[in-house]
Amino acid sequence: MVESSSLTAGYRNVAVSDSGSLGQEFLSFTLGQEEYGIDILKVQEIRGYEAVTRIANSPEFIKGVVNLRGIIVPILDMRIKFNLGTPTYDDLTVVIILNITGRIMGIVVDGVSDVIMLNQDQIKPPPEMGTTFNTDYLTGLGTIDERMLILIDIDKLMSSDEMGLIDSAAV
Repeated sequence: MVESSSLTAGYRNVAVSDSGSLGQEFLSFTLGQEEYGIDILKVQEIRGYEAVTRIANSPEFIKGVVNLRGIIVPILDMRIKFNLGTPTYDDLTVVIILNITGRIMGIVVDGVSDVIMLNQDQIKPPPEMGTTFNTDYLTGLGTIDERMLILIDIDKLMSSDEMGLIDSAAV
């Protein structure tokens, strides 16, 4: 398990919100103008973006692979996956290395914000969007003062048929 404080070392605007009761910790990150959150226990490490080796015939959102200490890790760009415009890669672009059911993969995000503790009363169910938007991968919306965090079930997202990265039976 990774210590939360070590994940955010070196990143700006790091804050931990705790209202005193038990809750769940989320790593918050930005994609465009929106803020998202994933379960901190799925995060192995945070790295700066580096060049990847492109794999022929892979979906556009799979940027390629990197060699991470002897492990070949697929790198996915979440801005492309969520149709949030053309990605730009600069000094603030970050790769969150995830460990999901023993499978290591990285997701490219615009930046990492905070490690946030949310209590159950701060997490609202995802809105019903009908068939225009798939909310299967959302666990809810986290609210902290004026901030709203889109909480992603990263296990479900990575094991979905459209991603094809993890056998859904393993999750």
